[in-house]
Amino acid sequence: MRLSRHSRPVLPRALRRTTVATLAAAGLLAVAAPTALAAPAAPPSTLAAPDIPLANVKAHLTQFQSIATANGGNRAHGRPGYKASIDYAKAKLDAAGFTTTVQQFTSSGATGYNLIADWPGGDPNKVLMAGAHLDSVTSGPGINDNGSGSAGVLETALAVSRAQLEPTRHLRFAWWGAEELGLIGSKYYVNNLPATERSKVSGYLNFDMIGSPNPGYFVYDDDPAIEKTFKDYYAGLNVPTEIETEGDGRSDHASFKNVGIPVGGLFTGASRTKTSAQAQKWGGTAGQAFDRCYHSSCDTTSNINDTALDRNSDAIAHAIWTLGTDTPVPPGDTYENTTDVAIPDNGAAVTSTVNVTGRTGNAPATLKADVDIRHTWRGDVVVDLLAPDGTAYRLKNSSSNDSADNIIATYTVDASSEAANGAWKLRVQDVAAQDTGYINSWKLTF
Repeated sequence: MRLSRHSRPVLPRALRRTTVATLAAAGLLAVAAPTALAAPAAPPSTLAAPDIPLANVKAHLTQFQSIATANGGNRAHGRPGYKASIDYAKAKLDAAGFTTTVQQFTSSGATGYNLIADWPGGDPNKVLMAGAHLDSVTSGPGINDNGSGSAGVLETALAVSRAQLEPTRHLRFAWWGAEELGLIGSKYYVNNLPATERSKVSGYLNFDMIGSPNPGYFVYDDDPAIEKTFKDYYAGLNVPTEIETEGDGRSDHASFKNVGIPVGGLFTGASRTKTSAQAQKWGGTAGQAFDRCYHSSCDTTSNINDTALDRNSDAIAHAIWTLGTDTPVPPGDTYENTTDVAIPDNGAAVTSTVNVTGRTGNAPATLKADVDIRHTWRGDVVVDLLAPDGTAYRLKNSSSNDSADNIIATYTVDASSEAANGAWKLRVQDVAAQDTGYINSWKLTF
């Protein structure tokens, strides 16, 4: 994970990144942004995820440690230890039947590498990705940050091969370079995806630091379906979770989120201090960092909590099996408004209406609202769905830390207490100055 800050001030908006690279990696992923993953009604019982052997995950960490030890003590971008780490993972995946691609880029005058591994089969128009950054900082071997996420994703991919899984979605795994320099590898990958391929990515799952020695159990709160998948897994273990905030926007999921791809992931904490309440929930030591060796030479194989690594590795597999093998749900009736509605900067709320007619009874408990709002600073925007009787359902809050563009997502609303027929409205308000946008389109699916 990139260098932490105890408080992350929002950058001036004029400094936001606007450049996009051009060279595309063959066979990889669209200007049109996809809708969010639809959570399956229930995971098929015959496709339960396997237990991921902790010993196998730790064996990968031992290899990453050995690689670092033999190459100046680190696995950083531009250093031989990083390329050796890529070669190690690629050899494992090639032997397991994956189609692998090594994508090269240049950063800080050195060649960097992304490793992409595709599992054959699945719907090529619905790609589920899972990834982790493989580079360390120069000051240490980076075993928790982020050998842990890399090893968990690698062993899950190998479990897919061992099971000869036949997913409904196409599965793609990735290991990113130069994350520690500013998400360079994942940005390069996303920015160079052909337009017709990016829209096929239905979700990206990110795993950055999943074995912190004084761990917390944090879940990204980006895409609701992905978030629910991880929360349901941990609820089944009776392990409480919290929303991840320390690394929000600072790891590779941000590269995907910024172009409208639904994202989610797990995290066990970095330099922030564990509170007394968190220690009461999760054990460990209050008043101490989740990872005292964050970005330090002591981030070795002894800097891992086995329980956290085991649970999170199993959670990765649970997400891949649950989201990757979901049973397609037949589409319901859709009502859409494609008329543009300008959103005043720091002004009054505006609405867009869809009229629902010809239905009987109430709306469903899983009413889908697909929203396409184009805006230059999505954190300014509050979005509500208004039922015909005026009841408001909050879809999105404002956030001063959310500097991405556009809101392109699917929200699920329990509207079972509302009459189905009538004028449903999307209400949007920009609550801060300096940025503008418009409702591009939205629709309801019953």
